[in-house]
Amino acid sequence: MEMVLFFILAIVAVAAGVGVVAQRNATRSALFLLINFCCLAGLYILLNAQFVAIVQVIVYAGAIVVLFLFVVMLLGADKAEEPRRPADSGARTVQRFQWMAGLMLGALLLAGVVWALVLAGAGALPAVIPTDNVRQLGIALLTDFVVPFELASLILLVAIISAVVLAKKRLEG
Repeated sequence: MEMVLFFILAIVAVAAGVGVVAQRNATRSALFLLINFCCLAGLYILLNAQFVAIVQVIVYAGAIVVLFLFVVMLLGADKAEEPRRPADSGARTVQRFQWMAGLMLGALLLAGVVWALVLAGAGALPAVIPTDNVRQLGIALLTDFVVPFELASLILLVAIISAVVLAKKRLEG
């Protein structure tokens, strides 16, 4: 039963990730991102990491997606028209290069996943030891990783202030 649920969540998460990138409308893209985050939370629950799943829903699905939607609506990015490209060969060359780069990066990602699966099948990866993950995470965040934890909060604060300043300039000007 867990494998069936895993595959369903994984397929929906990948499809939602493709939807985030493929959508031209920023609001729909943010909603696909919400679906992706909820599927990831379900995968974390299957991994017996309930705390990470709850944080995924509260922080990412709740706060970050709402922040994205506010920024999109304040800046009016969902109503912006896509600029027209010239019909010259330079634009086609750039577009062809982007497709080739995307295909190469996708192949590299696939090779990495296959390599990890081969290592897992060979027993080269360490086994996961079930522990009290909330206690261990709290201890790790407040001892070993306190500086990166605080830096992440500062980066988020700078992003929020930047969004407010950009929205204020757009509304005033």
